[in-house]
Amino acid sequence: MKKILVAVKRVIDYNARIRVKPDKSGVEMTNVKMSMNPFCEIAVEEALRLREKKLAEEVLAVSLGPKACQDQLRTALAMGADRGIHVLTDVELQPLAVAKLLAKITEKEAPDLLMLGKQAIDDDQNQTGQMLAALLRWPQATFASKVEIDAAQRQAVVTREIDGGLETLRLRLPAVVTTDLRLNEPRYATLPNIMKAKKKPIQQLTPEDLGVDVTPRLQTVRVEEPPKRKGGIMVSSIEELVDKLKNEAKVL
Repeated sequence: MKKILVAVKRVIDYNARIRVKPDKSGVEMTNVKMSMNPFCEIAVEEALRLREKKLAEEVLAVSLGPKACQDQLRTALAMGADRGIHVLTDVELQPLAVAKLLAKITEKEAPDLLMLGKQAIDDDQNQTGQMLAALLRWPQATFASKVEIDAAQRQAVVTREIDGGLETLRLRLPAVVTTDLRLNEPRYATLPNIMKAKKKPIQQLTPEDLGVDVTPRLQTVRVEEPPKRKGGIMVSSIEELVDKLKNEAKVL
């Protein structure tokens, strides 16, 4: 393989406390710590490992969104990606728009493998990878827990996590792979690599440059916090437990 393209998304840090806006229109983003989506970080790490095994020559990181997304691109570059592409837009990008933008970049860059996180932790939609594969008409393997490349046959062997256990697929390259948590443990960016990342190139594009309409097709009607859990109770006997499960919880 010559090139692996990895998508990188900017999300609220998984350690941050999520607060719903008073008007219920969305989540409060002001003064909230942002970071790279953890599943995207796993995708970057796997792409770098494939390059280190001499199975790829270049790792290209792509992020889509506002100017601040360059922070996450620089993180990917500090981890070891060779260069970045930033599609600049302040429009709230939905999965189909993201897939269309990535498809256009794929047409220009001609990577042998596309790696994406299986989902983003902000909206948990788990759609972009599948939509992208459909638009490109490429084979896909989602929820990857192991990725092996057969360079001679130009094939990928992907073990994926399913409800019943594990499933192994063999894909012709080029292909789309989405990464799951158990695929790897992402590396930390070292200070020297963080400094080097500042000099690595980031190409800036817009949706208009790519000829993609990113107008949202879905409207968020209302956002609410999940109901608070009620405290548990102690029961004195099995009979009392069964009675409460039957008559109060109504699960029996």
